[in-house]
Amino acid sequence: MEDEHNQAQNVPAKLLKPYDPAETEGRIYKLWEESGFFNPDVCIQKGVTKNDAESFSIVLPPPNVTGRLHLGHALEHSLQDAVVRFKRMQGYKTLWIPGTDHAAIATQARFEKNLTKETGKSRHDFSRNDFFNMVNEFGLINQKDMQTQMRLFGSSLDWSREAFTLDANRSLAVRTAFKQMYDEGLIYKGHKVINWDPKGQTTVSDDELVYVERDATLYTFKYSANFPISISTTRPETKVGDTAVAVNPNDERYKQYIGQEFDAVFCNVPIHIKIIADYSVEAEFGTGALGVTPAHSQIDAEIAMRHELPSVQVINEYAKIMVGDENLIGKKTSEAREIVAQWLRDNNLMEKEEKIKQNVSTSERTEAIIEPLPKMQWFINVNKQIPSHKNKTLKELMLEAVEKDGVKIIPDRFDKTYRHWINNLRDWCISRQIIYGHQIPVWYKGDELYCGINPPAGEPEGDGWTQDTDTLDTWFSSGLWTFSTLGWPNNTDDFKNYHPTTLINPGYEILPPWVARMILMSKYLLNEVPFKTVYLHGIVRDSKGIKFSKSLKNGIEPEEIIKDCGTDALRMSMVVGIGPGNDTNFDIQKVKAYSKFANKLWNITRFILSSTTQTNTLDLSQKPNLPDTESNILDEFEAILIDITTDIENYRLYIASEKLYHYVWHNFADIIIEESKDILKNGSTDEKNNRSWLLMYILTRSIQALHPFMPFITEELWSFLPKTNKEQDNLLIITPWPITAGKQ
Repeated sequence: MEDEHNQAQNVPAKLLKPYDPAETEGRIYKLWEESGFFNPDVCIQKGVTKNDAESFSIVLPPPNVTGRLHLGHALEHSLQDAVVRFKRMQGYKTLWIPGTDHAAIATQARFEKNLTKETGKSRHDFSRNDFFNMVNEFGLINQKDMQTQMRLFGSSLDWSREAFTLDANRSLAVRTAFKQMYDEGLIYKGHKVINWDPKGQTTVSDDELVYVERDATLYTFKYSANFPISISTTRPETKVGDTAVAVNPNDERYKQYIGQEFDAVFCNVPIHIKIIADYSVEAEFGTGALGVTPAHSQIDAEIAMRHELPSVQVINEYAKIMVGDENLIGKKTSEAREIVAQWLRDNNLMEKEEKIKQNVSTSERTEAIIEPLPKMQWFINVNKQIPSHKNKTLKELMLEAVEKDGVKIIPDRFDKTYRHWINNLRDWCISRQIIYGHQIPVWYKGDELYCGINPPAGEPEGDGWTQDTDTLDTWFSSGLWTFSTLGWPNNTDDFKNYHPTTLINPGYEILPPWVARMILMSKYLLNEVPFKTVYLHGIVRDSKGIKFSKSLKNGIEPEEIIKDCGTDALRMSMVVGIGPGNDTNFDIQKVKAYSKFANKLWNITRFILSSTTQTNTLDLSQKPNLPDTESNILDEFEAILIDITTDIENYRLYIASEKLYHYVWHNFADIIIEESKDILKNGSTDEKNNRSWLLMYILTRSIQALHPFMPFITEELWSFLPKTNKEQDNLLIITPWPITAGKQ
């Protein structure tokens, strides 16, 4: 009876009650944050990390300050925090930098939509400065909400180094990068066909387009009765701006017409058409002849450039026709389409009308149909030879990162995606016609132009200067993220110690627009890669495999899941069994299963503390002379730990977490502990002591190994365990990884 009483005293009162995540998680996070151990400098100062230790660094892919974090962010934070905690426990100088993205177009569009709905006003009712400040305040309110959510996720971010793509340090980095690229001739202003959002009244990049399948009509017709070639298009309203018909030079049907020119009056608009030969035309597609509209198609603009064709703009910024008679001019494109089609029918020029499905490009932020328009914009030349880089182009530098510099993309199937995107990359249009964002650091006075980086905004001295009103593409500032967050353009200790960063972990959908552009910026500005490994995660979808969407009202708030099941359960559900680059259907039952696992771990700890002998005097660092049965169990467990360590080091988190789960629940709880109950009750003193040491050893090391995946409950349980050596006196977050010397 005395032994049972002493053993019961080993169990904290809290452990006798069911595990309560709601009571535990906020308290534990506050403990971590106040300890300062998220900051590698503090870890060094307090002697838990060696000053000369190898560094491990990662920057958080900055979420847009447009709203709240979602389950996709929960996935991202669960993966990154697991690696960060693992590396910190391994003794690395571990830095994880938090931050947010001002996301210019998205944030302005969201704010202006709310503003119009609530007040009936738009940006045009305010001065530029006032409207900018209003949008920025909206974004910073969302940013604060996101910071709370990140803490709920248990993310061990170094908040002392938090960054924002629009703050003063990042603004200096943006101006510095712009000027360096401008001075070397990589940034230029040119008149080109770009993607125009008629609703947002701004350019958008190819990467900001969303293709929506819609019903369409494919019209086949001739420009006039005496025109020898039929063409097909879904947009006959643009044909009033055609200047050529292109055919494949090997197409026998049209060889005789190549070089001929024709005049016609198309829907009461005079046009002049030249028949040209171009290998880009697919003879098997449609009629094998392409009506070339240089002003309203990037492909056609490239053909026109090769053949020195004129360009005639027929659609304006509001997606209305700007040429023709009263029947066409001023009409919306959709209305003009039917007017032209009816004219073709009336003049017996229409040969065929087919109903088809068509992928229509729309703006990701406003959902407007994109109009390719010729505009004067700022561009980055990706094909220009760069003297400071041995005459390599930006495209060559970007390919060099994966071909020579060792940047590894996980899973490797996305390496092909990366290369394909670069090989097909056009000059990058970096200007946007919005207010919120980094205003282009260029000033004009008469024929003079000034580009500067001096604070506060790089403006020139003297009167009469006017700054360019365009703002920079958001990807320009976020492309500097890995090194601007470390203090660049200043040569800070952080920059010297932590760049290149070790890992980046975004969703696969932003591999081209963000990951590739970070490589572009880092290779050009620093002549080094921004990171060593790209671990791409997939998309979290609803239970039916549909992408979460506000319009579909199928979203799930992470806070609600955390409230019901706890953060650790959500994190495990986001990691176990989900390989890199793979989408996953969210299943609340999976979260509940890991909530039960957390309770199981709680109960295991209570049993071992209440049932084992000499709990307060066990020294886990001194292995006793165990009999074969216990030795075999121990060897098997340590082999599992070594295996798991290898998995995490190779970013196989989905495998490591599942192995841990199965070992603790099925091997440890269902087999080893069940077999131990009789030994602890009826065995000899030596048998009880040996089995007690083994159980406490496996429990302690399992809690350590589970910490990266389930940080809250493991930190709480760690506080209940008896401490017999100095390393165990620390918080679990900085306790060494559970592999004995020489075992790894």
